[in-house]
Amino acid sequence: MPTRTLIKNNTYVDSVSLMSISTKAAALDGVVNAVAAMATPMNKEILTNQNLITPEIEVATPGDLVLIVVTDGDEDGADAALAGLIGLLDRKPSGSEAEITYRTVKAAAAGRPDANIAVISVNGAFAAGEAHHALDAGLNVMLFSDNVPLADEIALKQKAHEAGLLMMGPDCGTAIINGVSLCFANAVRRGRIGIVAASGTGAQEMSVRIHDFTGGISHLIGTGGRDLSAEVGAIMMLDGIDALDADPGTDVIVVVSKPPASEVAEKVLDRLAASAKPAVVCFLGAGPEVAEAAQARDIAFFDRTKPAALAAVVASGVDESTLDLHALNWPLIEEVRTKLTSEQKYIRALFCGGTLCDESMFLALEKYDDVYSNIQKDPAKKLRGTDPSRGHTFLDFGEDEFTNGKPHPMIDPSNRIERFKAEAADPEVGVIVMDVVLGYGANPDPVGVMLPAIKEAKANAAAAGRHLEILAYVLGTEADFQNFDEQVAKLTEAGVTWASSSTNTGLLAREFVYKGENA
Repeated sequence: MPTRTLIKNNTYVDSVSLMSISTKAAALDGVVNAVAAMATPMNKEILTNQNLITPEIEVATPGDLVLIVVTDGDEDGADAALAGLIGLLDRKPSGSEAEITYRTVKAAAAGRPDANIAVISVNGAFAAGEAHHALDAGLNVMLFSDNVPLADEIALKQKAHEAGLLMMGPDCGTAIINGVSLCFANAVRRGRIGIVAASGTGAQEMSVRIHDFTGGISHLIGTGGRDLSAEVGAIMMLDGIDALDADPGTDVIVVVSKPPASEVAEKVLDRLAASAKPAVVCFLGAGPEVAEAAQARDIAFFDRTKPAALAAVVASGVDESTLDLHALNWPLIEEVRTKLTSEQKYIRALFCGGTLCDESMFLALEKYDDVYSNIQKDPAKKLRGTDPSRGHTFLDFGEDEFTNGKPHPMIDPSNRIERFKAEAADPEVGVIVMDVVLGYGANPDPVGVMLPAIKEAKANAAAAGRHLEILAYVLGTEADFQNFDEQVAKLTEAGVTWASSSTNTGLLAREFVYKGENA
């Protein structure tokens, strides 16, 4: 297959843009594989594993941009594909202001004195330095970059705290500030509910569920996934709560996270208890001791996203009796159970969103022991992403093992598609679970790219005389540019069952395959 490689020396492009460009290039005529990546050691290793490394790439520096296209046509087609990739790279946003380029954070701060926040997405090795420059310039920071050393994260957050600035991240993928969505976020209505979240898709799910229950968002402040660790001590979470507590446009404060360190949970709860504003806490997978600690402080506590969002909306003044609560569809559960054979007893869950994967996994763990995952805390039940599935398997395709050198699955689902095909062929699989994430930064047609594999899998299962239940949750709103209704319609027309929330997704999946006496 003809391959073309181009190295652009001293040309930096941020990782978010490169993820999008790689995905668009892969859709060009005749392109089998497309790479747009900085020549970092990690990316070079990945290219070596893909047999795409060349002597020129080996000597390239982390500041050099590597462009590669692999095609299935002739040499002219390969040349055209490379030209198409270059065209995607050179395409500029409309509007003269958007075309202004600053080479450093310092220059950007000087050129835009009205700006008060910097969104940083650079290689993790350089991210902390740029974040320091932004803080020194008096800017709040959203640090999208991951692979930032823990010591740097602590230093940045302490510095921001002392300066009265927000330090969102590292590895912060979602924020909404004054109605402006940053990185991966959804189009939700403005309102008076503020969110501080240590999880990206957890933040998205909470904002979308609040929107669905007719509430609105004042601000959504991300912290990065390590903020509630014992080492970091919730520096950003506490500062975010302070900011929402002081904000006259926020009436209710919501906190969302995977299980925090116990001593950190106490600090967060103490801070919320000190506020006069009602608070709702959603710690997924947290134990009863955390729930008891919250109750002792008269704080509404939940370990599921849907009831937490409902509680926040009710606290903001919405009458619960006026809402569609999307009750679990038990007739559907009974129908699916009758279609599955006794052999079809396992859930295989393939998620883009880590928190969505967590919620479904925790709900399965309430009912089953044989639950395996690449994000399992139990070492005996932890899988690598490349390991074959065992029992009920829940995979987060947003983990570093899947995304090193590749776009996030919200942008490019190729890894998930390949795993989907393998799981669909397993006669012991009762239900395959997937999330479909809409919003800014996500694939423009996430259902569309999955449809060929879905249709093929359903047809193969039918030919083998078995029912294959596919359960999908669409995380989004009617205002997201991907068109929520169209995405749902594509799923249902393909015979896919649609779930109305992350919580309902996990509950439906575990009940579909239940083989107990009372099933």
